[in-house]
Amino acid sequence: MAKKFIRIIPKLDIKNGLLIKGINLEGLRVLGDPYKFANYYYKNGADEIYYVDNVASLYGTNNLSKFVSKTAKNLFIPLSVGGGIRSIKEIENFLKSGADKVCVNSAAIENINFIKQASRIFGSSTITCIVEALNYDGNYFITKENGRDVIKINPIDWSKRLEDNGAGEIFLTSVNKEGLKKGFDIFITKKVSKNVRIPVIAHGGAGSYEDIYNVINKTNISGVSISGLIHYDICSIFSFKSPKVGNNDFLKNQKKIKPLNSLIKIKKYLSSRGILVRT
Repeated sequence: MAKKFIRIIPKLDIKNGLLIKGINLEGLRVLGDPYKFANYYYKNGADEIYYVDNVASLYGTNNLSKFVSKTAKNLFIPLSVGGGIRSIKEIENFLKSGADKVCVNSAAIENINFIKQASRIFGSSTITCIVEALNYDGNYFITKENGRDVIKINPIDWSKRLEDNGAGEIFLTSVNKEGLKKGFDIFITKKVSKNVRIPVIAHGGAGSYEDIYNVINKTNISGVSISGLIHYDICSIFSFKSPKVGNNDFLKNQKKIKPLNSLIKIKKYLSSRGILVRT
């Protein structure tokens, strides 16, 4: 089998118009202006950008349209958007705003026919399904509402159902690993990526370039989504006034340092290890 190009996709979680980052999808820190980060990543080698409204499912609304429109004007790579998307009209509005793909989780769990309908209208390549995999005492389940609600469905079986109903891609998040920077959940990533024919994007756990290489080398994924590994360094180069609300102590204590990690460095490392990436 010929090797395939691996996509490197920065994931930008947004709450109240601010870029945030958490651990296990909780404990959120404010990091800055999401538009600045997206634009920076585009210019420095990102293959795609993924915007997600972190509290959209909880509050029943996604407020990213203005960010999508603003970002899309200067972005010439695919732009995905997710968080609380529950209707055909919302998908249509985001695509009109400039998004190339939408990412769906809770709505698919509540009604799998929504994915079938959306893929028929907009095409499977437009519909990415998020699978939040939670390891609980050795058993794997899926979650919704950004990790808040556990659903007793195995993520391997669920990924196959999503594919069978028209999903064009799986965005696989390990809830247990997310934000810890201790490596990906290789086991569930390998199982899911071998169980479906559609692309699988691995997310949750990138703490080093070696972590990224390992999940690529040991599984059948098509891409890796990263956030904390690059966000925490990149935020030091932007001037940003800390907001009055939110957990922003990290910003107040952050020193202005030369970025330690970058997409360019990650790709050069992967290329040196024999991984095909676009540079």
